Amino acid sequence: MNSREFIRRARSYARKTEQEYRFDPARGKGSHGRLYIGSHFTTVKQGELSKGTLAAMLRQLGIDRKEF
Repeated sequence: MNSREFIRRARSYARKTEQEYRFDPARGKGSHGRLYIGSHFTTVKQGELSKGTLAAMLRQLGIDRKEF
């Protein structure tokens, strides 16, 4: 999965669960940005995301992989 697809799915998840969603590209360095869902946040890098990185980002956001 790449970062654009992750952000699109995260936005969809936030809408389904009626949580606040925000992506702030200025809060990261270089090719990174910060994604907020509710009171949780994670840093998203641009490009392809490995399985481990994806799992860690979902854990930081408090999202179950099956729900995503």
